[in-house]
Amino acid sequence: MRDAFLLACRGVRPSYTPVWFMRQAGRYMPAYQKIRQKYDFLTMCKIPEIVVEVTMQPVRILNVDAAILFSDILIPLEAMGLKIEFREEEGPAVYPVIRSSPELSVLKEIEIESVEFVFKAIKLLKNELAVPLIGFSASPFTLATYIIEGGSSKDFVNTKRFIFSEPAGFHQFMSILTESLSIYLWEQIKAGADVIQIFDTWAGTLSPYDYEIFCKPYLKKIIGFLKKTVPVIYFSSNTAGLLRHIYELEADVVSIDWRIDIRDASYFLNNQPLQGNLDPLTLLGSEDELFKRVKDILMGGRNARSHIFNLGHGVNINTSVDRLKKLVDFVHEFRGD
Repeated sequence: MRDAFLLACRGVRPSYTPVWFMRQAGRYMPAYQKIRQKYDFLTMCKIPEIVVEVTMQPVRILNVDAAILFSDILIPLEAMGLKIEFREEEGPAVYPVIRSSPELSVLKEIEIESVEFVFKAIKLLKNELAVPLIGFSASPFTLATYIIEGGSSKDFVNTKRFIFSEPAGFHQFMSILTESLSIYLWEQIKAGADVIQIFDTWAGTLSPYDYEIFCKPYLKKIIGFLKKTVPVIYFSSNTAGLLRHIYELEADVVSIDWRIDIRDASYFLNNQPLQGNLDPLTLLGSEDELFKRVKDILMGGRNARSHIFNLGHGVNINTSVDRLKKLVDFVHEFRGD
């Protein structure tokens, strides 16, 4: 197995900078679109053989240093008594919504047998991959926002109303999700996941005060439980103002977005291993502008104990496969000259 990615996750600087991309298996890729024409998204996530093929496409085509399981952060919800739909052009829908303490009775502890297809896909992938496999889930808070809002949101009014009206009830909500996500991620590790990434996409909607109270304790519990066995990457978005708290999570790697200079992140995170942090839309511009920024990130990444090159969010649907291949080659070949 190519080990540059795993070395970097452990804080060891390999001979070249490893690279992979969030949402590297997705709609920008013609090979993915061929399969997507035959199946809806949720069905694709539930057929292990399709998960294997889609997960492996970017490894074969782009030569990235890690694979991330093709799935979705909402997949565990069906095993917890809720329903999910992925609607074209509208995004995900979750129901019934939970917006108060009494409604928490709808939410069950995860029935792990109901998501066995996830673990079967991981086992199959381990027989095929020559690079490490990343399993993942949402954070408890980010998953809660989808349940409370019924899907995506711009302002998270219902989530914040719950927090500010019923803080004890929201803590109960977080405890339930923390327990189920810990089980879900542990089963991914048992099936063969080499690394776990926790996606906290909406953490940046919270003030530092509320992040410390309503997110941090539950993240510490999950990360502390998992990192005894495999490295854990913590990704969040728009959280430059939360780095003091993020450092105290003690994740093996912190994945940052483009809204903070990687040098500053390294300083505030005390040289912790970093992942990131190219703006995904840079890939839609000129190559000159792209590689100026890539070089700056690679140079800045030397301030961290180790650095995994990635985007600050998922690959945009309009991204060129050839552009990504050139980016991977550039990162692999870069030596700082």
